[in-house]
Amino acid sequence: MSKSAKLSVVIIAFNEADQIADCIKSVNGLADEILVVDSFSTDDTVSIAESLGARVLQHEFEGHIQQKNWAKDQATHKFILSLDADERLTLELNESIAQEKELGFHHSGYYMNRLNFIGSKAIKSCGWYPDKKLRLWNRDLGKWSGINPHDKFRLKSGYPRMKLEGDLLHYSYKNRNELFKKSLNYGRIGANYTRTLSYPQLLGKILFSPLFKFFRNYILKGGIAFGITGFAICGCQFIESYIKYLLGLKLKIQIQLFGK
Repeated sequence: MSKSAKLSVVIIAFNEADQIADCIKSVNGLADEILVVDSFSTDDTVSIAESLGARVLQHEFEGHIQQKNWAKDQATHKFILSLDADERLTLELNESIAQEKELGFHHSGYYMNRLNFIGSKAIKSCGWYPDKKLRLWNRDLGKWSGINPHDKFRLKSGYPRMKLEGDLLHYSYKNRNELFKKSLNYGRIGANYTRTLSYPQLLGKILFSPLFKFFRNYILKGGIAFGITGFAICGCQFIESYIKYLLGLKLKIQIQLFGK
């Protein structure tokens, strides 16, 4: 591969007027193309992105996985850095990517640690850090998969990958109240998948998965050291898991009794 490969930065967004500018600015000097795939925002997301040089496409949102797979196929260049609008690169991560780009991206995929925030507080416990993500890759060698809303890019086996220095900053929650609301919503979304599990699987998950997740992240992974914030995070992880499997069971029973 020739040196100085081209890079497309692909961002999915919806009503992210307060976040999109910082996301785009964090890839300054790095991207050969910035593509924002917007799902018909009603705020100033589109105008802000376009004012910063991004190409904006509109696409109806059918799920995180579906949206990201559609978005990557619209990019101009083979190597893609995939971001959400509430994420941004640290200077160290920007420089790490720039170095690999100058070498022509001699690996097929690149991992980075994601550092999650509640408000302005960085959380380095509760199973949230290091939140390793594969976000830079050759788009011809993989695709997005996982279980909505928790997407994951899967690179084909046998292709080289490496870990980059620096963090991907994730400003997902403005406060604990927003964390709680998103946990409820993510649990409802996840139920669309868990309803396909068997009754024994669902019952086992309801009984054990939420408790195990809370114990692991609060005790074993240090959530207890973050006081009320750590308890809130681990409690919301318990709630999301419980709702995901309980609603999955309810949906399964409902479909079998009354049809879709």
